Amino acid sequence: MKENIKIAILDMYDGYPNEGMRCIKMLLGEFLAKDGIKGNYDIFDIRGKEELPEIEDYDIYISTGGPGSPIVEGHRWEGRFFNFLDQIKNYNLVNSDKKYIFLICHSFQLAVQHFDLGTVCERRSTSFGVMPIHKVDEDLLFEPLEDPFWAVDSRDFQVIQPREEEFERIGAKILALEKERPHIPLERAIMAIRFSDEIFGVQFHPEADAEGMRRYFLQEDKKLAVIKEHGEEKYNEMIEHLDDPDKIMFTESVIIPRFLETAYQSYQKDLSPAY
Repeated sequence: MKENIKIAILDMYDGYPNEGMRCIKMLLGEFLAKDGIKGNYDIFDIRGKEELPEIEDYDIYISTGGPGSPIVEGHRWEGRFFNFLDQIKNYNLVNSDKKYIFLICHSFQLAVQHFDLGTVCERRSTSFGVMPIHKVDEDLLFEPLEDPFWAVDSRDFQVIQPREEEFERIGAKILALEKERPHIPLERAIMAIRFSDEIFGVQFHPEADAEGMRRYFLQEDKKLAVIKEHGEEKYNEMIEHLDDPDKIMFTESVIIPRFLETAYQSYQKDLSPAY
């Protein structure tokens, strides 16, 4: 049984102001405050400082969303991040104490490209707001959620055209797709993939907390920016969804907390891994 759980946040924000890091820190703080759980987390600036943890030094990793294009351009930090993903995968093949990683948005898009599971391309228009996500396969992390469930979506890019042979080869599964759009003849984006028992990724933002997001978007400058970019109707709809306990409040309370709990349980000698 592990005495202390060590968690690393892989910061993909490149120094840009964001709400995601606050939300992730809050979820980790709540997890580490539970009775019987001891541990800590550290933050590594992947893009700005090219920092990466040693694979042996941490048990659980959360890799964040981030700004800008996720399409691989050959930066050194990209190669180092891809090597890190391979290290996790290879470590888990030969060790019983697995390393777990949760990939959010930008990190998810990078991983899809690295494992050659689909095409990452720019959307015709930005997807922004509190959106329905449709489950297409069952998974422990999504189990309590309705179909569809709701989550914060904020992206100019998308993952489409899954390469089924690569999914089969590495044992990955598509778990969720974006909202149905019967009036639009475009492929629906992939919103969640289980890359392996220990590697999980989503295209949306399960870390987003309703109270903090509401406070953020009620600021006059943020409100005006959203209305200018997306219209007043979209802004009002988003604020209404933030107040609904069955939408992102519930999603935030389920996905990442279940990921953390499942990873933690796998380190307890008297319990079998949860997957």
